Amino acid sequence: MEPAALPTALQLAASGDTGLSLEKRAALGASLLLLQRDYRFERVWFWGCIQGVRGTYYIAQGLGPDLAAPRSRLYSLNCVEWSLLPPATVEMVEQAALLKGLFQGDPSFEYEYAEVNAEDDERFLEDGKELTIKEENRLVATIEQIDRAVGIIPRRAFMKTPLGSVHENRNFEGLSLTEAKKLSSYFHFTEPVNLKNKTLLEKADLDPSTDFLDSLEHDVPQAVKCKYAENLIQRFLWWDIPLKKCYQFGFLLLFCFWSSE
Repeated sequence: MEPAALPTALQLAASGDTGLSLEKRAALGASLLLLQRDYRFERVWFWGCIQGVRGTYYIAQGLGPDLAAPRSRLYSLNCVEWSLLPPATVEMVEQAALLKGLFQGDPSFEYEYAEVNAEDDERFLEDGKELTIKEENRLVATIEQIDRAVGIIPRRAFMKTPLGSVHENRNFEGLSLTEAKKLSSYFHFTEPVNLKNKTLLEKADLDPSTDFLDSLEHDVPQAVKCKYAENLIQRFLWWDIPLKKCYQFGFLLLFCFWSSE
């Protein structure tokens, strides 16, 4: 969600006790605009929060002209000061998968191999020394995993140009109720995998400007259970993240509070 829509969006996306205080909302609204200016981003999205034992990570993403290009990820512990996170690597994701339990809320904290699953092999041991994993790397890997698992967009919300770049479709005003009930109306906002394996006959009915990502309809197991109300609410099975479809903004708002309990 962008800074301009942040106050209303947070109020709509909050559920139970997971909302932000008025102080945090005000701080985010001001600091994200400064973040966009200082890093010269085309736009900044507030990604969500990850709670730790001693603090909470507030996550933002900076985007360039191409919305499908790799995004810059930043975190803050106070909604005012932001630090840039390193890009996620395969090794980070594999190491983070060995860890269980809550985040500490301290990016400099190091997990030792004793805290890693005993069932895992020793492929991450280096020169016989115990493996240490920084919480900052675990944070990067967790954000990457969540983005890949539940980062979705409605069909036609973004358009792919003939040059390959992806931009927001300014004519998109939201899905109809009938379309909103179909998993085929939603796409994973990550590099497509299944689309590349489709035959030319299967691609014949696809619009290359809008159907350039993997649809949710072929996920196994199906990624979401849908519950219909005035706003469409979706809850994912693996990551416990409530999502609300807000028609007035024309895209899905992802506001997550996640812990590894």
